[in-house]
Amino acid sequence: MSSLSSELDLALALAQSAEDEILPRFRTVTATRKPDGTEVTEADREAERSMREHLAEARPDHAVLGEEFGDTGPDDARYRWVLDPVDGTAGFTIGVPLFGTLVALLEDGEPVVGVIHFPAIGETVYAARGEGCWFRTDEEEMQVQVDPVDAIEEATITTTALHSSDVTATEEQTPYRLTTLVRRAGKFRFVTDCLQHALVARGRTHAAVDTIMHPWDIAALVPCVREAGGVAAPLDPSADDIVFGGSLVTAGSEALLNDVRTLLQPNRDD
Repeated sequence: MSSLSSELDLALALAQSAEDEILPRFRTVTATRKPDGTEVTEADREAERSMREHLAEARPDHAVLGEEFGDTGPDDARYRWVLDPVDGTAGFTIGVPLFGTLVALLEDGEPVVGVIHFPAIGETVYAARGEGCWFRTDEEEMQVQVDPVDAIEEATITTTALHSSDVTATEEQTPYRLTTLVRRAGKFRFVTDCLQHALVARGRTHAAVDTIMHPWDIAALVPCVREAGGVAAPLDPSADDIVFGGSLVTAGSEALLNDVRTLLQPNRDD
């Protein structure tokens, strides 16, 4: 695939088709529980169904991995779309307008196209390999870049929640040292789900931490941050596949990412 422009256009169209299913249900939807205990709504399911129908027509030889309907398509497909129709369902169900729709394309397992779309606030961050990262609102469209701060003490750092941290980790979770990071950061804030990584890509914040993530949470974020000049990696240093690494740190500089990642590791003496 010499150019990814057409794939990025398709990814943006998929996000729009998801919005058409999501917004009419926003503020009125009822949530149920999946077997894993997480919430799901009709908006999640219908938005993913719409995107899958679009892909079946536009890219029938591509595989698809989605949060609601799993992995489908050829096992040996070079290209795989990764879909999260409503990233931030817990907030979505109570009327918080900061949820996102995530659309990504993997080429041989590498995330090369990413769209982070915020239907309720009319913002989109998107990127394709080699084409930069872009930010679009109803009024404007501009290329964006990270702010490459190196020192934790000078950085604005965010996370989504306290799970898998030294505050609330269960026996099955890694107790990442979030309290140490909170104390060291120049500014620390809780920012919902994919929005925190979009802010890194836009240069509004400097690093974002998610201690527990699924492939559909991660795949779209990576091209956006990287094309904006930033870096992304799993929290676990032994993880060698970023999309399936189970967690994510993004940052505006490699020095900051490495220091945040190191500081968060449990069982350190400093």
